[in-house]
Amino acid sequence: MKQLPFVYHKKILVLGLAKSGTVAAELLHDLGAFVTVNDSKPFEQNENAQYLLTKGLTVICGSHPEDLLDEGFNLIVKNPGIPYTNSVVAEAIKRGIPVWTEVELAYRISDAPMIGITGSNGKTTTTTLIYEMLNHASKQPLIAGNIGTVASGVAEKATADNTIVMELSSFQLMGTEQLKPKISVLMNLYEAHLDYHKDYQEYTDAKFNITKMQDENDWFVYNAEQQLVQDYADKSQAQKVPFYVSKKTANGISADDQFVYWNGEQLFERSIIALRGKHNLENVLAATAVAILSDCSLESIKFVLQTFQGVRHRTQFVLESDGRKFYNDSKATNTLATKSALEGFSEPVVWIAGGVDRGHSFDQLIPYLPNVRALVHYGETAERLQKFGEENHIPFVKRVSNLEEATRLAVEVSEKGDIILLSPACASWDQYESFEIRGDEFIKVVESLTNN
Repeated sequence: MKQLPFVYHKKILVLGLAKSGTVAAELLHDLGAFVTVNDSKPFEQNENAQYLLTKGLTVICGSHPEDLLDEGFNLIVKNPGIPYTNSVVAEAIKRGIPVWTEVELAYRISDAPMIGITGSNGKTTTTTLIYEMLNHASKQPLIAGNIGTVASGVAEKATADNTIVMELSSFQLMGTEQLKPKISVLMNLYEAHLDYHKDYQEYTDAKFNITKMQDENDWFVYNAEQQLVQDYADKSQAQKVPFYVSKKTANGISADDQFVYWNGEQLFERSIIALRGKHNLENVLAATAVAILSDCSLESIKFVLQTFQGVRHRTQFVLESDGRKFYNDSKATNTLATKSALEGFSEPVVWIAGGVDRGHSFDQLIPYLPNVRALVHYGETAERLQKFGEENHIPFVKRVSNLEEATRLAVEVSEKGDIILLSPACASWDQYESFEIRGDEFIKVVESLTNN
């Protein structure tokens, strides 16, 4: 781990705890900083704050005091989920105090090179594919970031022999200054998180931070079939590797109906790829490009592509029973993600949907409904989904009370050769605390039904 002389004996505020804030606070304390942590959760209910107090850090809990910044902090490291409209953050920026997220801290202390992946969709699958390819090629990768492992904690233990493969959200990227991955990936850009960002421009600019500091010694892998992504790529100083999912090209990585190509040369047949769908082809091309740039063997790349069945809760193949294949896409909390799932199947689909009504229109799903032979739905969006299914002439549309009933009915109305797909197009919070719990419930019910 690199030392950071500029934080030694400096006053640093860690704003918001959870996992990332707690790890960052303890790390900064170990680097010799005078650390104050501030979290809105009351101290009596805040195990992270209680732990940090025993380590000798200053702890302020229960609110964000208006005079907090009068302590004269040199730096703020904030939880990515805290918006820039927060009064403490806004005042810090006004005073010229740097505001980081902990991924910036991770970059600055890391002895290991980094591969950074961002985009509106596909980040987690691409990150996992890259990790698996590097791991199979014995490159000693570590995985971190928005995928669930605190980046600074991983960077603290990484050596020069490792490579950190890091999923990065727009929330995390907004709080970076010098972050400079050796290889960066921008999957795609769609409207998202506009409840956090002041507008779409701010959101996309945050994504561009993944390559903003790169130079000619670095690599930028990007989706050349989206004009906005191409516009950002034109601004990057890194060596550029475009990917194309719909045509063979002479540069970068590309695919047609039969093959995947590297700089126009045939690499492997598409038929070896276990993951389904155009959106997953984007993920495969980006990950393969990164693996090639990381000197992974073609054998390692092909092995992963032949065996990788998907990230949990993201169009995850669950099992096949009596001629039916079950897929868990609980991570699809909006219509854009469900569109990608429906687009990936040519077989008849029995679609399970529903949950929290976020007000999203379902209309962008209409082109992908011809293969949907049944829609079983539940939750807050039930009335809207019933109307949507009937208006678009899905042959069978039925409302039920919960996911277990929906899964049972989906099996009953399915036929051999069908895909039974949980892709809610809605958040989970009306009946489940998270999409992970919802997806695990689906898998449990499917296993119970098929065992019986």
